[in-house]
Amino acid sequence: MAEKTKEAPEKKSPEPDKYGDKIDALVEKELKKREIRRKLLIALFSVIAASSLGYFGYYYYRSSHASTSYDNLSELKGSTILSDSVKKEEKDKFTLNKVSVKTPDILDEYATLYAKNRKLAGWLKIGGTNIDYPVMQTTDNDYYLNHNFNQEKDANGALFLDCDCSLYPKSANMIIYGHHMKSGNMFGNLQKYAKESYGMEHSVITFDTIYEKGTYQVMYVFYSKVYDNDDLVFKYYQFINANSEKEFDYYMEEMKKLSLYDTGVTASFGDTLLTLSTCDHSQTDGRFAVVAKKIS
Repeated sequence: MAEKTKEAPEKKSPEPDKYGDKIDALVEKELKKREIRRKLLIALFSVIAASSLGYFGYYYYRSSHASTSYDNLSELKGSTILSDSVKKEEKDKFTLNKVSVKTPDILDEYATLYAKNRKLAGWLKIGGTNIDYPVMQTTDNDYYLNHNFNQEKDANGALFLDCDCSLYPKSANMIIYGHHMKSGNMFGNLQKYAKESYGMEHSVITFDTIYEKGTYQVMYVFYSKVYDNDDLVFKYYQFINANSEKEFDYYMEEMKKLSLYDTGVTASFGDTLLTLSTCDHSQTDGRFAVVAKKIS
């Protein structure tokens, strides 16, 4: 008798996945969240990039604008168009005010610039560098921190003579301040003098006041800082005049101690000095100074 063939067991259809749909939904939701976060991050970085570009664009514009403005002023230096009228005005002012000390005539080459801004104190130039600027002076040491020659608000500010310095009779030490700008404007490159070879290559500085031309030789280069009033330490920015030879020699000795290298240049009581001062960002309230002696 033929054997009965066993029937194959009936295949059961797979049970529907109870969690599949939920997992898919969660995955889709998470992916959407990530996509939203990605888009938000892209938007945020785009805004940051645009802001940064805008800032650097504005910074470049201000730096470029400052350079152009001072180039234009440099062209006015030497102009004698207003020389006669300025001299007459100064003479009339002397007569009307009956002042006891008559200042010299303003140099012809600075007469036009002086007529444009009566706060002009002189002009500073260092050959082989971008330092070629008018020097201003007013009754405080704040105004020209954020104003230019044209009295416009300007982050570059302007080079300015310490308000306590006298153009005539001239102070023993003429202190000129300027910002340490990243663009190199103003005294942005002054700290290059920290390197002896640079200092020797750029040892001659020209500083004309509106009354007198002057050439100076670099003497001391040093780092310092702004100290508290009660700190018993040498404060170079307070040295404007010396009442005696002993006091003058003390100042020279203190600056010599601070100097980064020996230039071989010395000064004696009665010499006129020039100090260029800017910020040093490596320390709190840091300063960097270059001191030179008038040689002609």
